[in-house]
Amino acid sequence: MSITPHRLPVAPVIVREAYLSLLRKGWRPGDRDLKTPRNVKIETGIIEKAEGSALVKLGKTQVIAGVKAGIGAPFKDTPNQGVLTVHAEFVPLASPVFEPGPPDENAIELARVVDRSLREVGAVDLESLVIRPGEKVWVLWVDLYIIDHDGNLFDASMLATMAALLTARLPRYEESETGEIIISKEGEGEELKVKTRVVTVTTAKIDRYIVVDPNIEEEAVSDVRLVTAVDENGRIVGLQKTGMGSLTEADIETMVSYSLEASKVYFKALEEAIKP
Repeated sequence: MSITPHRLPVAPVIVREAYLSLLRKGWRPGDRDLKTPRNVKIETGIIEKAEGSALVKLGKTQVIAGVKAGIGAPFKDTPNQGVLTVHAEFVPLASPVFEPGPPDENAIELARVVDRSLREVGAVDLESLVIRPGEKVWVLWVDLYIIDHDGNLFDASMLATMAALLTARLPRYEESETGEIIISKEGEGEELKVKTRVVTVTTAKIDRYIVVDPNIEEEAVSDVRLVTAVDENGRIVGLQKTGMGSLTEADIETMVSYSLEASKVYFKALEEAIKP
C-alpha cells in the first residue's frame, strides 16, 4: 500500500505543547483566531506567454499557476469535450524538504485534488473547447509551481488555478483548405468559459482543536487535515483527508462549517483579483 509522505520537519513535543497552550486560549500565531485564513493576495497576468496566469500569496506561501492551450484530439469516451490537465511541481527553492526530480506523491496528490475540484463541479465548460467533434479540441494544461512553502499548498494552488482560468483567453485559430488548424499569434482570442468558481479550504486537527488554513508549523504538529472543495453557491463538491489521524463525525461537521465560512474570504479575494 502506498502512503503519501508528509515530508514535513518533525516537530518537537515542546513545539506542539506551545501551540496547544495557545489554542486553549483561542489564539494562534499571527493574531489569528481558529477560523480565520491568513492574508490573501492574488495577482493575475504575470506570465506574458501563458493564456492565463496568476500568483497567489497566502501568508508566506506562494504559488504560481499558468494555463497553456494547444490543439489535440479528445478522449475517445468524450468526443464532444475538450481536455483539461493539472500538473504540480514542487520547486526545490521553495522548501528544504523539496527535492529535484519528477513529481512525488505529494505533488501528484495536490494536482489531483485541484483537478477533481474543477472536474466534479464542471467548473470549465469543456464542450466550448471543441473545434471539430471527435477530431480536434483545445487541450488546456494548468501548471502549478510552488515557489515558497509555508503550509496549506492546497488552498493557495486552487486559488491560483481559478484566477488563471478566470483570466485566460484562448488563442485565435484558422482552418486551412486541407483542414489543418493553425493557431494565430496575432490578437487576443475569446475568453475561456468558466461556468462555476470553486475554492478549497484546508482545516487541520491539532489534538481536539480545529484550525483553518494551517501554516507549515501547524501542519507539522497536526494529527490530520481535511481539504474541503466549495463552489460559489456554497455547495460541498469534494473532500480529501490528508494524514494518518482519525476524524469523528463531529470533527467533520466542524471542519466543513469552518470551511464554508472561510470560503467567503477566498471568493472575495478572487472577485477583487479579476475586476477589470
